[in-house]
Amino acid sequence: MHIIAENLTTRGEHLRKNKTKLKEKFYEALAAVLPIIGIVLLLCFTIAPISPSILLCFLMGALMLMVGMMFFTLGAEMSMTPMGEKIGTCMTQTKKLWIVVFLSFLLGFIITISEPDLQVLAQQVPSIPNMTLILSVACGVGVFLVIALLRMLFSIPLPNLLIVFYILVFGLTAFVSESFQSVAFDSGGVTTGPMTVPFIMALGIGISAIRNDRHAADDSFGLVAICSVGPILAVLLLGMIYRPESSSYTPVVIPEVSDSVELWSMFRSGLPAYMEEIAVALLPIILFFAAFQFMVLKLSKRKLMKIAIGLVYTYIGLVLFLTGANVGFMPAGNYLGQVMAGLKFPWIIVPIGMVIGYFIVKAEPAVYVLNKQVEELTDGAISASAMGASLSIGVAISIGLAMIRVLTGISIMYFLIPGYVLALSLSFFVPKIFTAIAFDSGGVASGPMTATFLLPFAQGACTAVGGNIVTDAFGIVAMVAMTPLITIQVLGMVYQLKKDKGADVVPQPASALDMLDDDAIIEL
Repeated sequence: MHIIAENLTTRGEHLRKNKTKLKEKFYEALAAVLPIIGIVLLLCFTIAPISPSILLCFLMGALMLMVGMMFFTLGAEMSMTPMGEKIGTCMTQTKKLWIVVFLSFLLGFIITISEPDLQVLAQQVPSIPNMTLILSVACGVGVFLVIALLRMLFSIPLPNLLIVFYILVFGLTAFVSESFQSVAFDSGGVTTGPMTVPFIMALGIGISAIRNDRHAADDSFGLVAICSVGPILAVLLLGMIYRPESSSYTPVVIPEVSDSVELWSMFRSGLPAYMEEIAVALLPIILFFAAFQFMVLKLSKRKLMKIAIGLVYTYIGLVLFLTGANVGFMPAGNYLGQVMAGLKFPWIIVPIGMVIGYFIVKAEPAVYVLNKQVEELTDGAISASAMGASLSIGVAISIGLAMIRVLTGISIMYFLIPGYVLALSLSFFVPKIFTAIAFDSGGVASGPMTATFLLPFAQGACTAVGGNIVTDAFGIVAMVAMTPLITIQVLGMVYQLKKDKGADVVPQPASALDMLDDDAIIEL
């Protein structure tokens, strides 16, 4: 009886803790999504009127987004992060390089196929069979995850590798059609989404935990950065083989509902598809972890139960989040872009796009995971708020530049080449950890919110001005992935300057009399 009472007390404590955490996560999600709701409502009631149907879909989607973010962020903390750390530690403790290489490739391959956003990319790329594209991109991520882990094990400097890879990437762009370049660079950001990022980042932390040198913490970041290159190279190589001349574009369907029942039926019809999609996405990761648990880990039932509950939260969160984003946010983004680019002064879309970009990155589910892990690993030296502000500024700049591309039709290469040259140059002047975090943040920032709101926003604007959607609107994911590389490293330079300035101000030793109080001096 005493044991049963203890178990019930323990379960009660866990339930109370989970409720408290859920409430905390909900407030965080509310703070992330409310600014976007406020901006869209302000635009709707002033310069960009939209139909009640679209507005209701958007508000319903926003509610699902908030609840989804609440469950996902808690679930990622409870399941994806500990799973990745445990697997990473076990892989490197084997001391056998071939095992590390094989498991790294297999893991990269599995989690890429699990990424829901990859299915969306496959449907947008012309002339290439969907499965061919998916398998090629998954192989690209697998190969580059192996390279990323070997870099950590052998302490190879990240900037040197990135320079080599991006020279190769930009060299290959000369051999593919212009209509294919934007989609290729978008693939780098799309495949590092909410499913991939928490797991890969935790994997890096787990591997670095067994290293005792002073650069272990610096090298724990950078896996997402290197893995983002794999999909770009894979899609560019496929572009050279298949030689697509033009890309297909399926316009976003603008919803029209007559009553609340019809509104709910829209979301209800979307739920089964996303439930199946996320289940298929999570299953390979669960099976991979189960094999590790059976052969090596042997975790206690209590820890396994916590991970299992976290996986359920992750599943619920992603289903709600993606349903809300795709059914509610995508049509609203597309229609808003059309209305605003069709105004008498279409250039107003540039500053408004920047404001939307500043706030919308806060609603990316994987951004929270990145900011939290950075703050914890650096013991608060790099705060989550500073990271969030730097990411927001970077995304705001990228959306402004993307809107200029939509209005003018300037090639994306005129932005990407100087941007990456600047980012790679900065990597030699900032602390190593900031370079690794910066290049990780590029893939993290370009997640589902970019694909389901900002990309349709650009597509709608492009339709209104009569531009080429494939060359001018696509590429916004690549732009969002590029600018944080610069802003986070600028944050690193500021951090280093403050640190150096603080070190210069060395306190002068006090004299013996200065250390005594007045009474002691009188007595002397």
